[in-house]
Amino acid sequence: MIPLSIPDLRGREAEYLATCVDDNWVSSAGPFVTSFETETAALAGRKFGVATVNGTAALHLALIGAGVQKGDHVAVPDWTFAATANAVHHAGAIPLFVDVNSDSWTLDPGQLERAFDSSKGEKIKAVIVVDTLGYTADMDKLAGVCLNRGVPLIEDAAGAIGATYKGRPAGSFGAFSIFSFNGNKTVTAGGGGMVLTDDGEGASYLSHLSKQARTGEDYEHDAIGFNYRMTNVNAAIGIAQLERLVEMLERRREIALAYDEALIDCKAMTPPPSPSWANPSGWLYSVRCANAEVASSMVEHFRAKKIEVRKFWRSLSRQSVYSESAAILSGVSQGLTGTIVSLPSSSSLTDKELAKVISVLKSFDDSVVPKEL
Repeated sequence: MIPLSIPDLRGREAEYLATCVDDNWVSSAGPFVTSFETETAALAGRKFGVATVNGTAALHLALIGAGVQKGDHVAVPDWTFAATANAVHHAGAIPLFVDVNSDSWTLDPGQLERAFDSSKGEKIKAVIVVDTLGYTADMDKLAGVCLNRGVPLIEDAAGAIGATYKGRPAGSFGAFSIFSFNGNKTVTAGGGGMVLTDDGEGASYLSHLSKQARTGEDYEHDAIGFNYRMTNVNAAIGIAQLERLVEMLERRREIALAYDEALIDCKAMTPPPSPSWANPSGWLYSVRCANAEVASSMVEHFRAKKIEVRKFWRSLSRQSVYSESAAILSGVSQGLTGTIVSLPSSSSLTDKELAKVISVLKSFDDSVVPKEL
């Protein structure tokens, strides 16, 4: 089976893990954690980083850092991974779903303005902007809306490490931003996340909360904290990954370009948007199928050929678990639901495997009958 997106562990991961074992630094402290925070922050053009156990924990801390409190509303894209909305709930707040635009599949600035002008607008205390599929959102416009409304922006760059917006690195926008280092991301730590900010006091406070808000060795605590600290073992993997980031980004972008070229004459599917402002990370290359039926057929066709593909996100506002949340919609996220399929995008994907994926892609397109379109 050709996998969808797996860790590329061809660097010094094993060496650094052995160092953790030899030095007995395997828990939620150690030199690799500090180095990983420093190096990741520098990569994103930030002053401070706080390493966490996963991206959801990082978002939760970012919301706390932004001052979000129980009962507040937080604007989030309607088309995103559930973790974005779940983190809002963890903070005691309520997600307000706002539609994305068709040109980038990212948060629509116009719809965000509508959200602020709605009956829920005065309760919006933060906005989470998601860099969809490793493509940065239209940060100038979105940051402008947030600035005019006096509300902090949080950049969810979970899958966008290495991407840029008009030359500026993903993760550098907003009061706080986050990365995820889950196993399917361009850079993995075997799991983990990071909060990024230029606010030194804020970073110190969030780091304190991530360690159970313990004030000393005598088990005194000055706040309700969390067990969110990344382990030295995870950070060791992350450091090794950062050493090869340029190489891994180049390969993922080569793969994306090959898919772009293969899709030129396809009738059943189209490439992802390519907004002029974005240089994406190439995290998960995803096509838009003519409709949900074609997408389902595509998944079955590829799996029969031993190639892992997967349908992507669904509209969150239409899911029962979020039924009590308000939504400002234009129909884009609902139209995307069930029609987006992600293709193998691992940086370790070989040329032979890539050629097979493209061959199967074209054979599937040829097999689609007109009534399905």
